[in-house]
Amino acid sequence: MTEDHVKPAVRWGIGHALPRAVLRLAARRGDLQGRLTVEASAGADLTGLFDEIRSRGPLPTTEVGHTTARHAVVKEVLTDDALVTTRPRYGAGLLGKLAAWSATDVTHPVQPPSLLVVEPPQHTRYRKLVTRVFTARAVEQLRERTQAIADELLDGLDPAHPVDLIETYCGLLPVTVISEILGVPPQERAAVLALGAAAAPSLDLGLSWRVFRSVETTLSTFDAWLTRHLDALRANPGDNLLSRLITAREDGEGLTDRELKATAGLVLAAGFETTVNLLGNGIALLTRDPEQLAVLRARPELWANAVDEVLRVDPPVLMTGRMCLRDTTIAGVPVRRGRLVTTVLAAANRDPAVFENPQAFDVTRPNARDHVSFGAGRHYCLGAQLARMEGEIGLRSIFDRFPDLRPLPGAHRRPTRILRGFERLPTALHG
Repeated sequence: MTEDHVKPAVRWGIGHALPRAVLRLAARRGDLQGRLTVEASAGADLTGLFDEIRSRGPLPTTEVGHTTARHAVVKEVLTDDALVTTRPRYGAGLLGKLAAWSATDVTHPVQPPSLLVVEPPQHTRYRKLVTRVFTARAVEQLRERTQAIADELLDGLDPAHPVDLIETYCGLLPVTVISEILGVPPQERAAVLALGAAAAPSLDLGLSWRVFRSVETTLSTFDAWLTRHLDALRANPGDNLLSRLITAREDGEGLTDRELKATAGLVLAAGFETTVNLLGNGIALLTRDPEQLAVLRARPELWANAVDEVLRVDPPVLMTGRMCLRDTTIAGVPVRRGRLVTTVLAAANRDPAVFENPQAFDVTRPNARDHVSFGAGRHYCLGAQLARMEGEIGLRSIFDRFPDLRPLPGAHRRPTRILRGFERLPTALHG
């Protein structure tokens, strides 16, 4: 067996199989962090566990570090410069050496130089350049095109037959918008649709060997495609955000090829999966609560607020972690260097200290936008405005077109630990 066969197995073992085994063992011992990841992958209702974590104090200790379900503490962790974004680190021992030996050069959404995992000063320069392109005005310019894409997709649905809305609508809308952002020629968009769907699990932890291999193959294919695509855009720049990013400069310095690839890969994977989940979760919530849907029909100006309430109640991302760089104190609790701190975003969104009657889904909620589903601090989601815009158009459009749509048996959650959404959402378009 060659190194090319062994290295992927080592990467999977260290990056996914080992953390999954550790967390499963911790769960069997009743550990909060272990229970959270195991129960999340089973699609369980986590509300009771959120309350239990919150009841244990501001920053309960777990077998792998600390965790928190409190809104104020989540924001403190995510804005503290003593805590950095990272995947598990294994130091200079055997696991660390194996991780270094098996590393791949293929661009990955959760490996440097992705904006998700780099820190200042690199992050400051990098984000400033990307932010100059992904402006509120640039997102607003995509609004009309996003509406047209939603309308085209809805035109293609046959109201006489049941459909899986994840496959026919929730997945196609964001990845088609991403194609516009990346300047993908129409004849290549089918390939990018497939890449987006296959690359999205790269953001998760504890992947099976089969899914891991599929993700690695997809990212390698996307990397090769991006090399060609960037060359084509340099030769013939278009009216798209990636073309603008190629030429963006700060103090005479632009993004390297690797940084451009990392940004495009992050847009593809993060922009696809999280928005698919936002749309699917929103459709599920609204079809289960016809009274809230009636409020939106009477007051359509509330659709933007409804999107934030969906993000609060059933966020696309369950949790995010930070590694402690130096001994520090968070919410009065000492945290040692090298400890992992997990912020449970979905639990913070239900903190009764911030949200009145937090378990209720209420599209009129005045502070719905105070959720932490996009994170906080320097790693606040760069695509937040785009996701809100796509969510508003995507949800409003489908309920305007099919006001009597109703869920059918067979809805199924994704078996992922960090990402939260539906794998299947069978729906009748007419009652």
